[in-house]
Amino acid sequence: MRSTADAIRHAEPADVPMLTRMLVRAYMDDPVAVWICGSNPRRAKLLEALYAARLRAMLVDGGVWTNRERSSAAVWTPPGCERAGIRPNAALIGCLLNPRLLARAPLLAAGLNRMRRRHPRTPPHWYLSLLGTDPDAQGHGFGSAVLQPVLERCDADGVGAYLESSKPRNLDFYARHGFGVLGELQLPRGPTMWPMWREPRGAGA
Repeated sequence: MRSTADAIRHAEPADVPMLTRMLVRAYMDDPVAVWICGSNPRRAKLLEALYAARLRAMLVDGGVWTNRERSSAAVWTPPGCERAGIRPNAALIGCLLNPRLLARAPLLAAGLNRMRRRHPRTPPHWYLSLLGTDPDAQGHGFGSAVLQPVLERCDADGVGAYLESSKPRNLDFYARHGFGVLGELQLPRGPTMWPMWREPRGAGA
């Protein structure tokens, strides 16, 4: 695991195309991704546009970590900007206004609004908006490794972390990293999400 963690680095603009394709593969069966796209047969293309826009936006704040193979990535929003992490920027709005998603726009807007209302206002915290590992690379600790730089920083700075899990099977994974479930968040005419919070760990934890 140490050698895996040693290979973790900040992503760069040149990584965006490969990381975008990886995230599409990782999230193709994700309940929220399916909800966003509905029954559209071009789900992969729609997700590609969404994830590329998200990656480029988060790169500005240095919030994307990946591994040497770019087979896994964690996309974070830093403290002070955490609520902006679920607010669509111009690029994301453009994706959501894709003609193929236009009929779902009111539903998606309502879902984002529910997420915003549940997102903690205080205290300042890191927000994990995406964590994905290529299906062919899962089971090797890459997801845990790309989380570590920010979780270690949270512990060093005494800052919390927040996320919404879209799959119940991922709750145990996040629990191993110190996250606890805060409740449930039901998307309109969509799946359940589980907001989770992590308190910083002390030096002796």
